[in-house]
Amino acid sequence: MNQITISGRLTKDVEVRQTQQGKNIASFSVAVYRDSENSDFFDCRAFGNNASFVSAYFHKGDQIL
Repeated sequence: MNQITISGRLTKDVEVRQTQQGKNIASFSVAVYRDSENSDFFDCRAFGNNASFVSAYFHKGDQIL
């Protein structure tokens, strides 16, 4: 399994949906600034309790790790 750590700001509010089994999935995008002219954007997903936590405490423009 590959793992990376991303630190940046949310580009929009977190979207939460439920699977047919009743588990939460949170979708969000993170902007990581390389320099004054370039940024990278990452689409992220959080599952279960992490999804509930992210959707409750993070909003557009907040810094996230």
